[in-house]
Amino acid sequence: MSGLEEKIYLGMKELASRIQSTIISNTLTYARWEEHIAECLKYRFQAAMIPPAWVKRTAERLRGTGIKTASFVDFPYGTMTSAGKAYETAQLIEDGAEEVDLMPNVGFLLSGMEREYADDIRGVVSAAGNIPVKIMLELPLLNLQQRERAVALSVDAGVAYLKNASGGAVGVATPEQIAFLRRLAPPHVRVKASGGIKTAPQVRALVAAGADVVGTSAGAQIMAEAQGRTSVSGKPEDQY
Repeated sequence: MSGLEEKIYLGMKELASRIQSTIISNTLTYARWEEHIAECLKYRFQAAMIPPAWVKRTAERLRGTGIKTASFVDFPYGTMTSAGKAYETAQLIEDGAEEVDLMPNVGFLLSGMEREYADDIRGVVSAAGNIPVKIMLELPLLNLQQRERAVALSVDAGVAYLKNASGGAVGVATPEQIAFLRRLAPPHVRVKASGGIKTAPQVRALVAAGADVVGTSAGAQIMAEAQGRTSVSGKPEDQY
């Protein structure tokens, strides 16, 4: 392998190590799940982000591979009871989830109900124990003051990651959003980018802005593009 090829290979490895390959669908079939897991194994993504009902099966398949099993609680609305969120979190972890993305009750925050907003998050963090919780802040729905309060309350509640948004339906992730989160986050809190991430340059720009990981359903397409191949066709648009 030439020096240039080695640099390209290392670049590809680093790119894949920042991607949480995501599949969220109410029509997810076993065949599509198998394809998703195969893509995660092929490219060595940081994690496979899958719906809760598929966590146990995914954890069993990925055990010993170094690829994490990740899932989510109360996506997309965040309006489940706080007790329900905590219970679901505990179940996901029992099934093998190694990371949990949480949709908070944004309506609480918009109503000025900060105690309820924070308690909702804190219950999930407590149920998760040592498992990292990522908070979907939905920044495009908030004004600057609300964004700052969402970050402060989430950090105080013990989240491990700040996440700009749940996905592309809310808004496309931007370096500015990530830099904002990185600036406010204490050193021990990491940052995840999510929403409309479909190209390798997007991933690199978001990482450069401070993202530790990115969530995208276009992981295989991104890797094909980065390797100079034709983009994978027929894949679903990124919604997470």
